[in-house]
Amino acid sequence: MGARVGDRAAGDRPIRVLRVIARLNVGGPALHAVLLTERLDPARYHSILAAGREDPREGNYLALHEKSLDRSVVLPALGREIRPGQDVVALVQLIRLMRRIRPHIVHTHTAKAGILGRLAARVTGVPVIVHTFHGHVFQGYFPPRKTRQFRAVERWVARWTDRLLTVSDAVREDLLALGIGTPERLQVVPLGLDLDRLLVCETSRGSLRAELGLGAGTLLVGIVARLAPIKAHEVFLEAAATLSRRVPDAHFLIVGDGERRAALEGLVHELGLKDRVRFLGWRRDLDRIYADLDLVALTSRNEGSPVSLIEAMAAGRAVVATRVGGVPDLVEDGVTGSLVGPDDARALAEAMAALLRDPYRRRALAEAARKRVYPAFAADRLLADMDRLYNHLLYQKLGLAASA
Repeated sequence: MGARVGDRAAGDRPIRVLRVIARLNVGGPALHAVLLTERLDPARYHSILAAGREDPREGNYLALHEKSLDRSVVLPALGREIRPGQDVVALVQLIRLMRRIRPHIVHTHTAKAGILGRLAARVTGVPVIVHTFHGHVFQGYFPPRKTRQFRAVERWVARWTDRLLTVSDAVREDLLALGIGTPERLQVVPLGLDLDRLLVCETSRGSLRAELGLGAGTLLVGIVARLAPIKAHEVFLEAAATLSRRVPDAHFLIVGDGERRAALEGLVHELGLKDRVRFLGWRRDLDRIYADLDLVALTSRNEGSPVSLIEAMAAGRAVVATRVGGVPDLVEDGVTGSLVGPDDARALAEAMAALLRDPYRRRALAEAARKRVYPAFAADRLLADMDRLYNHLLYQKLGLAASA
């Protein structure tokens, strides 16, 4: 069937790309998939995005940013959780969708959507199959037995995926060590984000403090992440409890929402931080948020290439983060930020205290951080990278160039 699709492709314009993602919850994968669908040259590519529904507590990326995406398809059976019956339904829906639109390229994102989407593409003879690992689920997500099962399935589908993309060198090395993919098929394509507003966010400094009723001299430390176990917000709060005794004028902001909201609010009370910690929920005015933060933290136990750190660094903010996954590829300890071990609240508190007490050091790290991420993580760079990759794979598989 692949040959038949290929035979017709040479006469068809534009190139049809179907992206598949489990759900459009607020976070890096949704941002990445939406950006590519919206902005990859519409004269050359006809992009469609298929997604399941997110849990209401996760927040919807499109709704938060007041976006609409005409070229999208909702598949209710597709989603994050493993549900055998619904997963079979989702696979059938994907097969039907691919038979109807006959994509030249299927590009999948996130773990379950990646497996179902690539399987459907294989069944329907899609010429080019691509998957992006925005991180991986082989550490910190599931019990050992389930992790081994996921690893076995990923090894299997990787054999007939034309290109496996990772957002950082560390994720690529992890996958190779796990026997997933080969050096020739695994390629690093860093994230690309709309960073322009963040580059000039300093003009908004003071706006958030006024909104929260905080004085100009208040030191603000923030974490921007969905409230999920992998993000380890409890470590941030434990460090905040220690830091609040050492730096009396420090306050802490938690930006994001999710399944752990109630538990974390309870922990704030247990730690005696109710007057020092504020939950802001999901915000789309992140330029205003970062403008007033003196320090940005991230306490994840596993990461691919964290969007919040890229944004904070582009905004010219000093960062402290855990040394996990792709974070060290982004943050060089002592040069563009500070790194500590995962689940080490004491080390996190010490690193944050040192920077809060030294504004000159914070400024130096922040300036180096901005140079590190811009323009390296700009949206235009991502679009150019993906255009080159799609062209190469189409020519390799079909003798067809998207720009022809």
